[in-house]
Amino acid sequence: MAQTRPGGRIITPWGWLGHVALTVATDGRSATGWVQGLAQFMPARGTHSGLEDFSQVRGGHPAADERPWERDLAPLRDDWHLRFALRVALPEVRITVAADDDGLNAWLHDGTTSWAALSALGDGKTLTYQGGPRRLADELENAWDGWLDAGNPELYDYGLTVEPHRQYAWTRDAQTGLRWPLAPQ
Repeated sequence: MAQTRPGGRIITPWGWLGHVALTVATDGRSATGWVQGLAQFMPARGTHSGLEDFSQVRGGHPAADERPWERDLAPLRDDWHLRFALRVALPEVRITVAADDDGLNAWLHDGTTSWAALSALGDGKTLTYQGGPRRLADELENAWDGWLDAGNPELYDYGLTVEPHRQYAWTRDAQTGLRWPLAPQ
């Protein structure tokens, strides 16, 4: 922000799915703006250093929890608004969805210690396995419910505010909307 005059615009990637257009405030100390659309950018070198992939995380942490999954996984694959909301609510969780002969499956991991697998068993049944200190399937379900409770906001309903000592995402209104704190980059 220091290199942009008040009222100036900063267009930047945000997370893995979108980009935002921020407007620098008149005091030059903060910027806020809306998601502009879907976009993927090449991550900066070293962004993922030290993070493991799903098989590495799962291999180090056996399943500690198993239960039925009652929700259709299709929106997790097909609904970009839901996917964006989940990236905001669970920024460190990687979600992969793929189909096999039994149906849709999803794999979640945090790159370090926790994982979840939502495995299709056929006949519309899905089973959840989780391992590590976090229960990522439970977190996914809670974040998904939060998105539904908020009225299914579209990705264009989200925005970002950057201030000197904090950053946060919000939905629908920067002042009164739901907020999620973000780690400074």
